[in-house]
Amino acid sequence: MQKHCQECGTILIAKELENEGQIPFCESCDQFRFPGFNTAVSLIVVNQSNDKILLIQQYGRPRKILVAGYVGKGENLEETALRELKEETGLTGLSISFNKSQFFEPSNTLMCNFTVFVKDDSDFKANHEIDAYYWYSPEEARQNIFPNSLAAAFLNHYLDQKKS
Repeated sequence: MQKHCQECGTILIAKELENEGQIPFCESCDQFRFPGFNTAVSLIVVNQSNDKILLIQQYGRPRKILVAGYVGKGENLEETALRELKEETGLTGLSISFNKSQFFEPSNTLMCNFTVFVKDDSDFKANHEIDAYYWYSPEEARQNIFPNSLAAAFLNHYLDQKKS
């Protein structure tokens, strides 16, 4: 629970709100202060020319994951997805479709997963956030993505849906 009112700084108390349960409440403002959370996108990037999927490594970590980033103020999810793709890889998305979302407790983030198709990888230029990158066949991507991660759950869901 957040500790202080974002408007006046008063310490919040838990107060019952009908049909909602215990919600942070500011006695000074006489307002409920619903907890906030982050919103981010993750991308299954598919190379249309060879049906390969992009996995990346970042920040000195050995795990292979999906391209991802936080939604900026005023952006919608699709704009964020295409911006993150361009910023991190230099690639331009041809089409984008929503797959699935899931709340990720460790970072208090609603993760929204998309598939983005790119023409090919000829314009690929990794930015400073990417340490290494790999293009894998769908089954290779499934085998190489960081196991038991949210990225793996999104990728596996996408690949399982694609089969049916």
